[in-house]
Amino acid sequence: MKRFNCFVWMIVIWPFLLTGQRIRPGDLEYLGAFRLPEGPDEIGWGYSGQGLTYYPNGDPTGPEDGFAGSLFGIGHDWNTYVSEVSIPVPVISLNKNVDELNTAVTLQPFQNIRPAYFEDVYLEQTRTGLAYLPAQGKQSSGKLYYCFAAHMGETETRPTHGWCDLDLSNPQSAGPWRLGEYWNYVTADYVFEISESWAELYTPGLRLAAGRFRDGGQGSQGPTMFAYGPWNHGNPPEQGSTISCTPLLLYGDVYIEGNPTMNGYHHSDAWDGGAWLTAGDRSAVIFTGTKGQGRCWYGLIDGTVWEEPYPNDKPDYLLETRGWWSERFEGQMIFYDTDDLAAVARGTLESWEPQPYDSLNLDPCLYHIESERQKSHVMACAFDRERGYLYVMEPEADDDKSLIHVWRVQGEETNVHRSPSTVQGFQLLQAYPNPCNRSMVIRYRLNGIASVQLKILDNRGRLCNTLFNGCQYPGDHIFSWNATDAYGKWLPSGLYIIYLRAGHFYQVKKFILLN
Repeated sequence: MKRFNCFVWMIVIWPFLLTGQRIRPGDLEYLGAFRLPEGPDEIGWGYSGQGLTYYPNGDPTGPEDGFAGSLFGIGHDWNTYVSEVSIPVPVISLNKNVDELNTAVTLQPFQNIRPAYFEDVYLEQTRTGLAYLPAQGKQSSGKLYYCFAAHMGETETRPTHGWCDLDLSNPQSAGPWRLGEYWNYVTADYVFEISESWAELYTPGLRLAAGRFRDGGQGSQGPTMFAYGPWNHGNPPEQGSTISCTPLLLYGDVYIEGNPTMNGYHHSDAWDGGAWLTAGDRSAVIFTGTKGQGRCWYGLIDGTVWEEPYPNDKPDYLLETRGWWSERFEGQMIFYDTDDLAAVARGTLESWEPQPYDSLNLDPCLYHIESERQKSHVMACAFDRERGYLYVMEPEADDDKSLIHVWRVQGEETNVHRSPSTVQGFQLLQAYPNPCNRSMVIRYRLNGIASVQLKILDNRGRLCNTLFNGCQYPGDHIFSWNATDAYGKWLPSGLYIIYLRAGHFYQVKKFILLN
């Protein structure tokens, strides 16, 4: 047994220590959700979800409940006004009953922060982003950085980005400006803060990240990310200015066959939010959105492919669904290595070379997943860097309003546990049969909601198959495994390891496969 424990340490634990600089899905602890306040129709939180940012100095007289600060967010997608709300304590409702959740309080009501420039711009299906930064350059106060752009606009490079003051009743909006000569299709949607220490090393003076994913691959076949700093061009820069930017993530588009894509890319994907997570010396850039799975097509929700001869026997309600579809959709958070982005900034990697190193299925935590082909599972997100809280918007989960889900990014690695007893709220039970022959039942028990990874490793600690990666609720969980690898091929006979991670803790059990 001692020899096996040493083997597990060298093969299973040591590789994780070597990649300790990355924040992984298992480092995120789900804390629950809260509701947004009621507001006026076509201005309030109904049909929202596109823009969110954390403000550390907000709600200074609020309760001392551990959730300090406030959130600025963009409301109804028709008018895209901005409001500031408090952050109540999130609640885990096992029955997913919104009446059990706490409700945020309005600190500043919805206001229009767009400068007059946008009065003459048709913002069809507006794409929006929002981020807070303390004073930069010659600024005397912190600013909200915005982005407003139309959904359509192939090849357009219109001015889309700007900033405003935090007093929404008198925002003193500046801009808009364009980011380099890049298309709006790759620059004009989400906006978020870049870690100060990372920016000092790799993008000096550029503390903001912006990007956009346009379905269909007309801009980039995966999420994009550009570092920029408008304060370097004036305080403020003149309206219509071109702001220099550094691409950190940019895949190829569909116009050239064979252009590079994100691994697992679907034209139907939607990445609507981004954040730069940090926890001690570990970090990750994450994107939140909805990932297509299975077959992908352009056409109707019922699987009809839209190609000549175009179908003329479909009812109107189906014709209205024309667009990019996949067999099923999943709310996801995908993780990028900040060292890869640093290599792009240094010029040792191309902007299309970084790939997600992991993903987290968010659907088990969400309230409003009604069908496999439902889009817009999650959208914008915001990060409280001091406390490690990640806020993610789930649209239309509280009637037509968004819910805010909360995760805590845990800062320290926790010891490995291999005993059969319950450790920190979970227990990996004995799998059976052992030895097994092309069929095994794996069981485990959770005492609380957790981010869970269930994997099969070979006798050298190499990944053979990932059976589950996502959020799960308390209770007993059972997986049947058919002795295949991730590609559906039979694994050879030998010694294997079941690896279960729940939050920061993990357990392993060995078994013998006889094929």
